[in-house]
Amino acid sequence: MKVGMYYNNNDVRLENMAVPSIGDSDLLMEVNVSGICGSDIMEWYRIQKAPLVLGHEVTGNVVELGKNVAEFRVGDRIFATHHVPCDDCHYCLRGHHTACETFHSENNFDPGGFAQYLRITGKSVTKGTLKLPDSVSFEQGAFIEPLGTVVRGSRAAEVQPGDSMLILGSGLVGLLHIKLARAEGAGRIIATDMHESRLRFAEEIGADHTIDASADVPSLVREVNEGNLVDKVIVCTGASSAATQGLKSVDKGGTVLFFAVPKPGVPIAVDINAFWRDDISVKVSYGAGPADNEQALSLISAGKVTVTDMITHRLSLDAIGEGFRLANEGADSLKVMIEPNRSGS
Repeated sequence: MKVGMYYNNNDVRLENMAVPSIGDSDLLMEVNVSGICGSDIMEWYRIQKAPLVLGHEVTGNVVELGKNVAEFRVGDRIFATHHVPCDDCHYCLRGHHTACETFHSENNFDPGGFAQYLRITGKSVTKGTLKLPDSVSFEQGAFIEPLGTVVRGSRAAEVQPGDSMLILGSGLVGLLHIKLARAEGAGRIIATDMHESRLRFAEEIGADHTIDASADVPSLVREVNEGNLVDKVIVCTGASSAATQGLKSVDKGGTVLFFAVPKPGVPIAVDINAFWRDDISVKVSYGAGPADNEQALSLISAGKVTVTDMITHRLSLDAIGEGFRLANEGADSLKVMIEPNRSGS
């Protein structure tokens, strides 16, 4: 089978590999769609394990299953995720599923979603694979995992109806935060980005105001929010400047959620005394647990959050190098979808 082998962001090669053999408790998926995630192009992190086959926002058909698998049938249309928690450890039992050691240490995909076929193993079969309703397309299903992370982040930030919000970074996850916030009845939503095209799209999908990220964001937030800072800040870019802007843009009693963070070793200055005095919370959110993905599927299936309008490119596996270039540059793309079993480019 063909795979897209990652060496670095500028070197993703089309190579051949044997179709994985499945065990008694495994599934074999024929991959229909696999989205390029922002974490796939996080080169400082990915290059440590290169070469490897990436891709974890996947949907497809079950083409083979082990004798111990009772929940699925050949032909089922499915979504699957590569990381799942154990549900038994101290962290899982306290609701911190994405802090679970099993979640972080076990990758249950072989080799990865940028391949024609994918073996799904371990707890991902029972805890991380969902059947797609007939009303949900493969492309819609490929958004379950990224939307699931946004669902978890929104819950961590305790977003409430009527909250004023600042979304820093209008890439895919920033836009998903806007869509979810609007669906859940948020108040005034303000979005930032460096790219004008993304700011235009943010307004189209529900942002009330947009700000160029290079401007004095906290001052402009006050200007468009009736003289006030915002109740909830969601940092959706790893730029240090965005972290600083976010910490200066939250109102008393508000919350700053770091959905994205700067690179390791890059410090963020926080005047914690001021936050203590003004009852401001700083929170983080990483990944998605099974319940988050189930909620994401429900939101997509019910039409509460539309997703396919964010797909800017649909490419075959032959063009995966171009797909990574587009995703890495970012200016002309939002979501790049790879279709591993499509012929041509």
